[in-house]
Amino acid sequence: MARPREFDEAVILDATIERFWTRGYEATSVKDLVESTGITAPSLYNAYGDKRGVFLAAFDRYVENRLLERLRRCEALPPRQAIGLFFDEILSRSLSDVECKGCMLVNSALELAPHDPEFRERVAGALARIETFFLQCIDAGQVDGTVTRSQPAEILARHLLGVLMGVRVLARVRPERTLLEGVIVPALGLLAPLEGESV
Repeated sequence: MARPREFDEAVILDATIERFWTRGYEATSVKDLVESTGITAPSLYNAYGDKRGVFLAAFDRYVENRLLERLRRCEALPPRQAIGLFFDEILSRSLSDVECKGCMLVNSALELAPHDPEFRERVAGALARIETFFLQCIDAGQVDGTVTRSQPAEILARHLLGVLMGVRVLARVRPERTLLEGVIVPALGLLAPLEGESV
């Protein structure tokens, strides 16, 4: 029978999230993880197998507690307002990110997904969840008349996903309000119903 873990897993994973998020996967050593969590390397190995296992657990927690929590909050709002709040929060996080560490999902997509099929699936799943959020909002908005029907909902949802990825990458290098708003505002403007469109 496996021994119960002798540490608070949530606390440990939150500490590893911060370390991986700040330094990336490759630049983070097991020694770094030991320093940031305060537990021994054997304890980490017993719990997660290896550094990759620690990272996968941390990534899953990041997606659940950061990304999906934001989506759940936004989904409770009317369609256009939900999308607007989502991008307001992305803009705010990007501008307040003094370390320019960006989004752990986007960083991981660039660093790990091209070389690790299992991890690519995890990233693709998280991105699909964001796209689904956009699609559901746009579908609902096209029904209630608050979103244009000049383009299929699927096309608009994919466009917003691309805008999101671009903003998060740009913010790593140039976290400037005018630049990021210059990407977000026109994209949101494309959702507005055209003159003459009716419910």
